[in-house]
Amino acid sequence: MSVISIEGMEFFAYHGCFKEEQVIGTKFRVDLFLEVNTTLAEKTDHLEDTVNYLAVYQAVKDEMSIKSKLLEHVSRRILTRIKKDFPAVTKARIKMRKINPPLGGKIDFVSVELED
Repeated sequence: MSVISIEGMEFFAYHGCFKEEQVIGTKFRVDLFLEVNTTLAEKTDHLEDTVNYLAVYQAVKDEMSIKSKLLEHVSRRILTRIKKDFPAVTKARIKMRKINPPLGGKIDFVSVELED
């Protein structure tokens, strides 16, 4: 098994519990770690024998465009979509960060990590 990681995906999105967050929006950073058997791709050098990073990125981008109140919710949606759209993925882990969250002080980010 191999782990394919797509790290530092950055999105401007409208997730948050506060009404202002769903209007103003903020930056999010997403890291995705996908466990995949890459043995065939290692031999053939064919894209169809592994997971297409561009297609994964597009799936994450699509899910990030749907408003959610909680990072946990959007993270679970992304993992569910990845497992559904990419059957070669046997295990997936996501780390999502909300940059500069409005918590009343200087905070770089808050984050959540989920695994499926």
